[in-house]
Amino acid sequence: MAKRTQTMMRALLGGALMLGALSLPATGLAGDKAKMVIQVSDSDPGKWNLALNNAKNIQKDVGKDNVDLEIVAYGPGIAMLKAESEVANRVDEAVDSGVRVTACENTMRNQKLEKADMNAKIGYVSSGVVEIMQRQQKGYTYLRP
Repeated sequence: MAKRTQTMMRALLGGALMLGALSLPATGLAGDKAKMVIQVSDSDPGKWNLALNNAKNIQKDVGKDNVDLEIVAYGPGIAMLKAESEVANRVDEAVDSGVRVTACENTMRNQKLEKADMNAKIGYVSSGVVEIMQRQQKGYTYLRP
């Protein structure tokens, strides 16, 4: 009888483990989108071009429908999101291709910038640093070129 009890216990334990495994989030499956948040906190056009090239290459390599990309600008990096910045056309192209480009409203307030000063195609977040943190908590890969 003891051997039969052990067999039943093993079967029950195995079933419980299987149910537990099935209830875990299905991360990494083929149908999941890749997710990346890119930080730009420098006003250097070279850094911005690098970030925009990274986003473009990621979309090209994995397919733009297979990746969720967001570029978050704060601090000095916000200068490149002004309407007349030297990378404005490239920012427009990125947004048109599906990349979310967001400006930190805290930085805008500190630099006395209004939405009218900014590229018309970008989005806004209340805090760039908090946006990056929350994206990472949701499984986004972090990149700072």
